[in-house]
Amino acid sequence: MITNRLNIGYDLDAWNTVKMRIPVTVDVSLSTNSHILLSGLSGSGKSYHLNQIFAKLAKQGGEFYFADYKGDDSFAHLRGLPHYYSYKETLTALDVVYSRLNDRLSGEDTSRKQITLIYDEYMANILALMNEDKKKAVEVMNKIAEILLMGRSMGVRLVASMQRPDAVAFSHGSRLNFGIICVLGGANRSIYEMLCPDFIEQIDTENRRFGRGEGVVVLQGSRLKFVKVAVPQDYKKLQRLCIKALS
Repeated sequence: MITNRLNIGYDLDAWNTVKMRIPVTVDVSLSTNSHILLSGLSGSGKSYHLNQIFAKLAKQGGEFYFADYKGDDSFAHLRGLPHYYSYKETLTALDVVYSRLNDRLSGEDTSRKQITLIYDEYMANILALMNEDKKKAVEVMNKIAEILLMGRSMGVRLVASMQRPDAVAFSHGSRLNFGIICVLGGANRSIYEMLCPDFIEQIDTENRRFGRGEGVVVLQGSRLKFVKVAVPQDYKKLQRLCIKALS
């Protein structure tokens, strides 16, 4: 059954204490802010989780574009697909989605079928651009900001994955426009202060430790949950869903 709710993981405390899988879900319909920011250091399970989120969104339908800046083997199953863009081509994916947003803002396109841009290692891409061409970097950040600010009502969604989401990569304070924020693994306190400032006491960084595939999720800025990302029984099926969405 197709649903507008996204399973972002399972309740971590229930998983550890009573071995129960209680889904943590969030509404990602057009009426909500479903921009997703996924943060986690190397080895946190971030890429694995991004694959799962992509597959679950793909089941709901829509149009997808994948910008894979680092281009490692985490998304090797997507290489060569029409809507997959790697390394220097990531900006092409952004331009395509940004153009579609502008068509909808201008009224040229009146449809609202969901368009999703998945941008892996966005922060690394911006830092590289700043070293090469600062003007281009600013242009990219402004496009991302416009997608975050205006995309919700136009059916254009951003799913951005990165290690450390510093404000320098998000112009006009656009980082605040993610409706779903997930921090996986053993992040340091500064990342929680950036992304979850209202929930620092609940996170209790002094006593709580997160392993691979475990972490914090803030949903629509009002609800904090501790989550566990489970291993799917059929990972090949998950990959097939992603492949179909980009084909």
